[in-house]
Amino acid sequence: MPEELLAESARLLADAERKQNWKRWGPYLSERQWGTVREDYSADGNCWGYFPHDHARSRAYRWGEDGLLGFTDRECRLCFGLALWNGKDPILKERLFGLTNSEGNHGEDVKECYYYLESAPTHSWCRGLYKYPIDAFPYQKLVDENAKRGLGESEYELSDTGVFHDSRYYDVQADYAKAGPNDICIRITIHNRSAEPTTLHLLPQLWFKNSWSWGCLSEGCELKPMIRKISETTAETFHASLGQFLFHVSPLVGQPPQLLFTDNETNAPKLYGQEQRAGHYYKDAFHDYLVAGKSDAVNPKHFGTKVAAHYVLHLKPHGSATIDLRLHSDQEKPSEVFGESFEQVLKKRRQECHDYLKPIIGRHPKPLAQVAEQALAGLLWSKQHYHYVVREWLAGDPEQLPPPPERDEVARNKEWKWHLFNRDVISMPDKWEYPWYAAWDLAFHMIPMARIDPAFAKDQLLLLLREWYMHPSGQLPAYEFNFSDVNPPVHAWACWRVYKMTGERGKRDRDFLARAFQKLMLNFTWWVNRKDFSGKNLFGGGFLGLDNIGLFDRSQPLPTGGRLEQADGTAWMAFFCGTMLSMALELAAEDPVYEDVASKFFEHFIAIVDAMHRLGGTGLWDEEEGFYYDQIFLQGEARRLRVRSMVGIIPLFAAEVLDGDVIDKLPGFKKRMDWFIQFRPDLQKYINMMSESSTGGHKYLLAIPNQERLKRVLRYVLNEDEFLSPHGIRSLSKIHQTPYTFSEDGKSWSIRYEPGDSESNLFGGNSNWRGPIWFPLNYLLIEALERYHFFYGSSFKMECPAGSGNEKTLMQIADEIRHRLIGLFVPDENGRRPCHGGDSQYAKDPYWKDLILYHEFFHADTGKGLGASHQTGWTALVAEMIR
Repeated sequence: MPEELLAESARLLADAERKQNWKRWGPYLSERQWGTVREDYSADGNCWGYFPHDHARSRAYRWGEDGLLGFTDRECRLCFGLALWNGKDPILKERLFGLTNSEGNHGEDVKECYYYLESAPTHSWCRGLYKYPIDAFPYQKLVDENAKRGLGESEYELSDTGVFHDSRYYDVQADYAKAGPNDICIRITIHNRSAEPTTLHLLPQLWFKNSWSWGCLSEGCELKPMIRKISETTAETFHASLGQFLFHVSPLVGQPPQLLFTDNETNAPKLYGQEQRAGHYYKDAFHDYLVAGKSDAVNPKHFGTKVAAHYVLHLKPHGSATIDLRLHSDQEKPSEVFGESFEQVLKKRRQECHDYLKPIIGRHPKPLAQVAEQALAGLLWSKQHYHYVVREWLAGDPEQLPPPPERDEVARNKEWKWHLFNRDVISMPDKWEYPWYAAWDLAFHMIPMARIDPAFAKDQLLLLLREWYMHPSGQLPAYEFNFSDVNPPVHAWACWRVYKMTGERGKRDRDFLARAFQKLMLNFTWWVNRKDFSGKNLFGGGFLGLDNIGLFDRSQPLPTGGRLEQADGTAWMAFFCGTMLSMALELAAEDPVYEDVASKFFEHFIAIVDAMHRLGGTGLWDEEEGFYYDQIFLQGEARRLRVRSMVGIIPLFAAEVLDGDVIDKLPGFKKRMDWFIQFRPDLQKYINMMSESSTGGHKYLLAIPNQERLKRVLRYVLNEDEFLSPHGIRSLSKIHQTPYTFSEDGKSWSIRYEPGDSESNLFGGNSNWRGPIWFPLNYLLIEALERYHFFYGSSFKMECPAGSGNEKTLMQIADEIRHRLIGLFVPDENGRRPCHGGDSQYAKDPYWKDLILYHEFFHADTGKGLGASHQTGWTALVAEMIR
């Protein structure tokens, strides 16, 4: 095997064995710390209003940092990022701008053009791109125009303002290459894409996270560090726990840049009218110095906790400039800072990254390989240092004003204050729109992550099960706006999948599986105790992300009164239960203690499936229509809510194929299962057994639908007038173009198919499951179809699409859905990718055509990307589909 192919693998191994800390530095810097719950100390819980974008340049953050195309250490102590000024903007461009939840007509939304292009798993190589307008950035225009638009209109984006017309923008490319674990070579390349000469101010910035202004005593709070100038091109940094580093900046045309110094502290005179104190320098000093022309804003003594190298770039038409920088520890001093060795590090690390990823992505035509490579790059760039200690956050800090007393009533996450201590690098859904972890998002992230960094994937899944994350009750934290909200229980599935993906049979990481299983038992018990309200194995109570697929906000009390029994909630628990059964059987092969636990999950699975089909006569199955529906109980009467949605497809996910040869080797479990089959004939129909004539073996299928019901549901799924879109499976059937209405006590509630952005803000922001394509549930459906195919074989066929006369096996149907999803990102003969909608610039401009965005969800009819534009976490599943 070529030596180059082994280089990144060797770094991963050295890091995993704690021999060399190759992951200490990475793109772990958030893209938005302002407007987060962590920075909210308000009286009304309005985090967007308490810490707006306009304050971010002047106000120190308590719990994190943000920056533009940034890099930081895993504890976010020393941060690097870019600042830009085109000479026309009212502010220095130091971070990404976007609208808050109340400003956007479809919720919060970043209004910038930036792209994650490449990354190695250890971040030994990273490349990112930002497009910065030459003319004034249209901040107010974006706010005003979106304010005018209603829910029935699309969002007004940066490209709609015309600011990129005639290529009047800069391509700002940031490359990071590690010469060693603590030696980072940085290259910033600026391209003037216009036909005119331009001038751009570039300020690469290095600063310390503010850990000294709060008076806190917990881990992460440090003595004030320092950065000081030691030469015209070098600054030296000192930090109590990070140690000593040197920051080198290259000259431009033989002239060194000006080094500017200040402190990463709040500008209280500007924000709060306090008296200006002599010798105090503030976070926004570089803005004041450059944009406002205040020469005294920076420290003339050349020290502080924040430094910038001020370059003035005079660029010719279509010209470019390159700036090199280097950050290294005192222990890893290079023999030559810049020059040929610097060039070789960048060149070699990039090649090693490509060599490592090529066999993982597989042999594909360039368009497909690009889709996979950028998806994985986005997944890796979306790792972020996340710090949140609920107890300290609620109490406030000793050296700050105490939080207002009204906050006691509105502050979030109070029931998590005694144990939740988060201070880790975590995979984020989107570092601007969702700069906080979400439990069920992270589970999906770890499937593609397991291909490129198995150790990190396993560590992340275990992390959320640790005692400083998981609630003592067994609940997993959902997300920072409300840790107590309920996500679909997919964590066990992710652990099981990652376990199987990251080792050959017989060589898998059983310690990982056992550790995960023990904690997942607690989580399963929480679900059973808290979400089966009637004690009859029918589950309900929210399920974040799927709320607006139905008539009611299921996280709130029903407006009708009564109770709701959910087809998806109950199916999710069967899915959870079946996965735990498979895990228990795997562990029982070497430890018979797990046989009893396997029996418990076997019987519980059968009980849940029985409840779905029999409670109240037919349970949640509608025999007349051949679909699963929620039902509402009002005044002792059960009424079906015949909304044809993903809710009725989720029961297909709960399908486990058990190997008869494995079961035969587990006498305790087999004895219990045989008893069940013999003495519970009423439940036998939920256990399908098939012999394998070629081997003489046999296998069992545990599934919610039997073969006949599976076919009936799939007729809807594969119907292009219902669920089957050119781009995947819709979350709501197209049949609901004619709204479905439910009436009770003189009131009515309706739901209508909405293929794009939601036309209702009932469920907040831009969340919309009323029709669009979502990757996570499409992926689970594909996997389920493959399991059914493994059991039923090639004799089970369906028309796909329905009515086409073209019969396909379930494996071929899974492939068909997979190809439709992949097609969202693949250019057609005119260079248009469905995910970019009608934006012709992505199709025609050579500097845009290879750039891909991985959105949160996609328009079910056109394929246009919607919601968060960089939700590369679960949308990175496309890379796994391409494999």
